[in-house]
Amino acid sequence: MKTPRMFVGGAAALLLLAACDDDTETRIETVETPVIVQVPAGAAFNVELGPRPYYLVDDMDEGALKDQLAACAGGPFYKTDFSIGHRGAPLQFPEHTRESYEAAARMGAGILECDVTFTSDQELVCRHSQCDLHTTTNILAIPELAAKCSVPFTPADPESGTPAQVQCCTSDITLAEFRTLQGKMDAANPMGTTIEEYMDGTADYRTDLYASNGTLMTHAESVELFKTLGVKMTPELKSPSVTMPFNGFTQEDYAQKLIDELKAAGVPAEDVYAQSFNLNDVQYWIGAEPEFGNQAVYLDGRYSDPAFDPSDSSSWTPSMEQLVADGVKIIAPPLWVLVAEEGDAIVPSVYATAAREAGLDIITWTLERSGRLSDGGPDQNGGWYYQTIGNITNNDGDAFALLDVLAKDVGVLGVFSDWPATTTYYASCMRLPASL
Repeated sequence: MKTPRMFVGGAAALLLLAACDDDTETRIETVETPVIVQVPAGAAFNVELGPRPYYLVDDMDEGALKDQLAACAGGPFYKTDFSIGHRGAPLQFPEHTRESYEAAARMGAGILECDVTFTSDQELVCRHSQCDLHTTTNILAIPELAAKCSVPFTPADPESGTPAQVQCCTSDITLAEFRTLQGKMDAANPMGTTIEEYMDGTADYRTDLYASNGTLMTHAESVELFKTLGVKMTPELKSPSVTMPFNGFTQEDYAQKLIDELKAAGVPAEDVYAQSFNLNDVQYWIGAEPEFGNQAVYLDGRYSDPAFDPSDSSSWTPSMEQLVADGVKIIAPPLWVLVAEEGDAIVPSVYATAAREAGLDIITWTLERSGRLSDGGPDQNGGWYYQTIGNITNNDGDAFALLDVLAKDVGVLGVFSDWPATTTYYASCMRLPASL
C-alpha cells in the first residue's frame, strides 16, 4: 500500500484515501458521525471542480436527488469516462484549444474530443467545422489570411437588415498558416458593420475572460496532449465542406489518416472512440480498422429529418436492428432524443429503449451548451437540447435531473459536456467507474 493521501472536504471532513489495487474503504471523519464510502480502484483525485456544480445543486428542486448530490459536496472526486469534454471546456475556454483541453482534464473528464478536419495541404487539425474559422479564430483580424477566405467579409447592412457575409475554412489555408491563428470563443455578431464588431459576439452566459491565449492544435498534437493528460480520446471525423476527392484526397483517405495518426502515436484502440455523423465512415473503420471500429461511434443525425420522431420507430432509417447487423456498437444522439416527459417526470424515450433493446450502447451530447435553462417560454426552456422536456425544465439545476435519468434509466456510457466539472461531480457522487 502506498502512503495515503489526505484531502479536506465540507463539514470539517478529513479524507484518508489509500491508493490500492482493490476498491478502498475510505473513512470520512466529521464532527458528527463517521461515514464509510467506497472509492473506485485506480481513481485519480487531482480533480478541480470549481463552484459551478455546487451552484447547480443549490438550484435544484427540493427532493431526494438534490439531497444525495448535496451530501457529496466533500468528495472525493475523480476522473471518469462518464465525463466527456466536448471540444474541451468551451463554456469558458475557446474550443479545441490546448487551454480548453487542459481545463477539461483538470475537471476530471476521462475522454476528450478533437473534431477533425483538414487544411488545404490535407493536414488534420482540430476544428468543429471545416468552415468555422471566422467564428472560432482571429483569422479576420489578419488581413493576408482573411483575403484567402472562401467568402470574404462583407459588413452587415442595418438599414435593410442584411447580416454580414463571410466564410473562412481550414481548406482555404495551409497548415503553416493555420498555426499562426489564435482561437477565440465561438461566436459572431451577424449584424456587425466592421470586422471588430462581427468578432465581438460571445454569448452572455459564456465569457471572454480566458480567451486571450487560444492555442490551436493539429489532430496529432491533440493526441500527444491527451496522452500526457492521461485521458482517452474521441476524435470526430467532420463532414467536408469541399467536394471530395479534394486534390486527390478521398473520403476513405481522410478516415484512414485519422486512424493512422492514432496508430503512429501508439494509442491503444481501446482508448479511442472514433466518431462520425457519416455512417459510411463508421462502417469503413469497422471493415478496414476493426480494432478501432469496435468502439466507433455513430453520431446519429437522423433527427435532422423533419419526419424523425423519437417516439416512433417507423421514422428511423436505418432501424436500430439494422445498425447492429452492420456492426455498429455505439450510437450517439443529442440529449433530447433520449428523454420524454411523463407528467412532471423525465423518462427514457422510445428511441432510448429501442437502442438498448437492440444491444446498442449509448453516448449523448451536449450538457451545458444551452445557456440558462429558465430562458424562453414553457416549450422552450433549455432550448434545442431540452426540446422534449421543455415543459418541465425551469432552472439550471434541472441539468442534474436530466443527467440522473440518462445515467440510471437510459444507461448511457458517457455524456459530453461543455463544462465537464458537472458530469464529473455527478459521476463521482454516484460512484460510477473511474477512468483507468
